[in-house]
Amino acid sequence: METLKARASAQPLQDADDLINSVETFIFDCDGVIWKGDSLIDGVPETLDMLRSKGKRLVFVTNNSTKSRKQYGKKFETLGLNVNEEEIFASSFAAAAYLKSIDFPKDKKVYVIGEDGILKELELAGIQYLGGPEDGGKKIELKPGFYMEHDEDVGAVVVGFDRYFNYYKVQYGTLCIRENPGCLFIATNRDAVTHLTDAQEWAGGGSMVGAISGSTQREPVVVGKPSTFMMDYLSNKFGIQKSQICMVGDRLDTDILFGQNGGCKTLLVLSGVTSLSMLQGPDNKIQPDFYTNKISDFLSLKAATV
Repeated sequence: METLKARASAQPLQDADDLINSVETFIFDCDGVIWKGDSLIDGVPETLDMLRSKGKRLVFVTNNSTKSRKQYGKKFETLGLNVNEEEIFASSFAAAAYLKSIDFPKDKKVYVIGEDGILKELELAGIQYLGGPEDGGKKIELKPGFYMEHDEDVGAVVVGFDRYFNYYKVQYGTLCIRENPGCLFIATNRDAVTHLTDAQEWAGGGSMVGAISGSTQREPVVVGKPSTFMMDYLSNKFGIQKSQICMVGDRLDTDILFGQNGGCKTLLVLSGVTSLSMLQGPDNKIQPDFYTNKISDFLSLKAATV
């Protein structure tokens, strides 16, 4: 009975105006909603323009930590979208914002298992760091008696998606977390898969986080979706009531859960990783308020209701 009740709760979006008028802010995931890889999804510019013309605040939130907000701004610009850096929230920024929110000590450093986006955001926040892509080429020679040194001033290890992941990083991060008193373990996200090419799914940031979790026997503080940290941050920054937000995404376990955890309205678009059969499948427990094919349905469904 529970499954049937839950499955009945996701409604196809029929009256776009009704949803648009009921909220002040739309939070959009990026990959699978705004673009796919390096290609813009049809109708996105017109949809965003229409929402802005109605006075809606638009915010773009991504779990991808490989880029900084500035780098994402350039991607939006390349795709012909006029998006302000202040409207972009990547999990790379969330990691830096989290450390600032807890008054991370100035004399402590962050060891980064991740890419350039995290380094850039930590730099902007005035936080010392080491690691990142430059440790991707480092190897360990496991000779008898070999002892690996680590920096005792590391007060946090931040783990994000990392194409240069290796055993050196696993051991260095593990030593910091296990041996430095009070060292934090922070994950930008635990996404199982990511979309590096449009041909198949690739192992996501969750695989790197899982390796460090396995070796330290510790669970991380997750700052990206579906954790409520970014939602709380956005709500406070813009002074928005969470009931006045609609979260729009293509993933049930990150985007939709993020919106639900934050007490927002939720809209699933089927232009990314989730299909209608997955949404309506008997094993799916996460139900959005509404679903539709893509965000440009706001335009056609709006026209249909006039």
